[in-house]
Amino acid sequence: MTGETSWVPSEVDTSVPNPARVYDFWLDGDHNFAADRALGEQILKIMPGIRDAARLNRAFLRRAARHMVDAGIRQFLDVGAGIPTVGNLHEIVQQADPSCRVVYVDREPVAVAHSELLLQGNDRCAVIQADLRDVDEIFAGAGKLLDPGQPTGLFMLLLLHFVPDSWDPVSILARYRERLAPGSFLALTHVAADTESATELGEAVQVYTTQQNQQNQPFPRTQEEVLRFFDGFDLVEPGLVGCALWNPEGAGDMSDDPAINVLPYAGVGRKPDSP
Repeated sequence: MTGETSWVPSEVDTSVPNPARVYDFWLDGDHNFAADRALGEQILKIMPGIRDAARLNRAFLRRAARHMVDAGIRQFLDVGAGIPTVGNLHEIVQQADPSCRVVYVDREPVAVAHSELLLQGNDRCAVIQADLRDVDEIFAGAGKLLDPGQPTGLFMLLLLHFVPDSWDPVSILARYRERLAPGSFLALTHVAADTESATELGEAVQVYTTQQNQQNQPFPRTQEEVLRFFDGFDLVEPGLVGCALWNPEGAGDMSDDPAINVLPYAGVGRKPDSP
């Protein structure tokens, strides 16, 4: 990363690569460090299309956010938001309606520190440093800006494949669902384990895990496994599909490589209205 870095928290070891910063590198962002770029380049050699996959995930964020705004959602909770980059959630929804409120959540100190800088002066946005599992803490913090009685747009993009089965991610999602008002939406993306890229993906995961010293290990999952995260939600058409195939709006939402179009799964679900 070039330029002023005095905002980086002192406890952050920038010599160790981090998933949020590697993702930022793939998106051509400037909030990453040499270690992040080195790991990102290693994975690009194995899967040259991974940069395209990151772009498609960002495009899905835009389409899902607009869908929710069109459905009347005016408050949003982005868990595992990562480092803000071009096309942030708050920019998308507040462009559609300036009254929209957004709370970002991440456990990565650099992501939180930069979010705080980015959001200065925007009283309809906030950021919380917390782990995905800190559900009570997250909703308590978000409740200072968001109305728990109103429908919320919950985003968990490229997050849950860093959650091992031992954490019981389906139960974690159930805790979020229980706290959301009827009419709320869940949008998520998750790296697929059952695509044509499975072999290359396995190699990339091995490199990633080794460089991370077994921390932040990715756990790609099958479509059937990812579908379980939507228990209790009604899937919005076209259901859980390849990221690029979720209601694309043009050629820019697709990759020339069909395998990359389905590398991350993507879906949006709506919590049913109360009987």
